Amino acid sequence: MEFFIQQLTNGLAVGGIYALIALGYTMVYGVLKLINFAHGDLFTLGAYLGFTCLVSFGLTGYIGVGASIAVCVALVMGLSALAGHILERAAYRPLRKSNRLSAVVSALGASIFLQNAIMLIWGAKGLAYPADLLPNIVVPIAGQPIPLIRVVVFLSSIVVMVGLYVFINRTRTGMAIRASAIDQGAAKLMGIDVRHVIAIVFMIGPALGGLAGVMVGVCYGQITFSMGQLYGLKAFTAAIIGGIGNIPGAMLGGILLGLIEAFGAAYISVAWKDAITFFVLILILIVRPTGILPERVAEKL
Repeated sequence: MEFFIQQLTNGLAVGGIYALIALGYTMVYGVLKLINFAHGDLFTLGAYLGFTCLVSFGLTGYIGVGASIAVCVALVMGLSALAGHILERAAYRPLRKSNRLSAVVSALGASIFLQNAIMLIWGAKGLAYPADLLPNIVVPIAGQPIPLIRVVVFLSSIVVMVGLYVFINRTRTGMAIRASAIDQGAAKLMGIDVRHVIAIVFMIGPALGGLAGVMVGVCYGQITFSMGQLYGLKAFTAAIIGGIGNIPGAMLGGILLGLIEAFGAAYISVAWKDAITFFVLILILIVRPTGILPERVAEKL
């Protein structure tokens, strides 16, 4: 039982991180029907920006651990959003009226550029967040001691995801995003600035990816300039499992993927955990080709 609870909490924490990254993929796809292959590298950028804030700037020595992490998260989300906006202006907006293949090639090029830029700025060697950044506190769950950081990561991701869901479904900007996702032409006729909506989407996604990058650094310590490839691929897988283009689907897919990975590594083999993950993806797509919660498509008369 103890081992099960440990793996359950580990899977939920990892799944929360995957879900945050997957939301960036699914929001861009929902509006533009485009896979932003550079999104995983924006997640990596967030992890490195977090390292710079907490270690290079030494915020913890001035305002304490809790406040420094809060300031770091705010800065990283803001800077990641800015990076996403610049990426959209430079790599995607000029190709808006081109065929989709051009946009895909541009996305791949942006991914390579960002990855190499991170390597040149911070170096090719991996960096490590301070091991003593957070005290080693455990909390009892079902009678088992669970590291507090896992609980904080999972609950934080849930709060952020619920906040995003409320924003999309209860605000005017969220309504504009949903309208643009259904039909951009009709949205323009209704007075919605679709270009502005796309810019907002490209800021929200990287901001969530940047938050996930800080979570990975604080929770697991080690970060590398190429980690966005693996995390991005798994988050993209989570978006597909849940139903790409569907925000609740991305949340569900991320958490489900984290649980599959944790239990697969624990009860079958660590070496096979990625193979198990993608095998489950294939099974789900055979049964539900559009994912567990497919994107709702409006009927056009």
